[in-house]
Amino acid sequence: MSDNHQVPVSVFEQGGPNPYRKFFTGETLLSMLVEPNDGVFNCPIGNVTFTPGARTNWHKHSGGQILLVLEGLGRYCERGGRIRILRPGDVVKIPPEVEHWHGADERIGMVHISIETNVPNNKAEWLEPVTDEEYQAF
Repeated sequence: MSDNHQVPVSVFEQGGPNPYRKFFTGETLLSMLVEPNDGVFNCPIGNVTFTPGARTNWHKHSGGQILLVLEGLGRYCERGGRIRILRPGDVVKIPPEVEHWHGADERIGMVHISIETNVPNNKAEWLEPVTDEEYQAF
């Protein structure tokens, strides 16, 4: 991989190909740190690695979501809003039912922790892919 396209490494295991990849553009990896319905914590937490340019589809969570950016450079956008640049140490608190997307910069990948909040009633609703125009709309 050239210096122009970097994939950051996380302190957590990167995991394998994201099983939700049909709801993403580009390549992502997922390692579940706390499994859904584990019977003890009931708080799914995943380590998600985005290769450069990779991003989620538009989606929303009925119980909300929190993102903790660990490495790289990313983007976050709520429907009708402006793109927010994400850097290591950023915390994104996404209220329930807010349509949004998140992903990596086009040249530098991103790693974030995804925390599903207000479970067990938190369900993700996946919507349409983010267009290249939406992804580039600064």
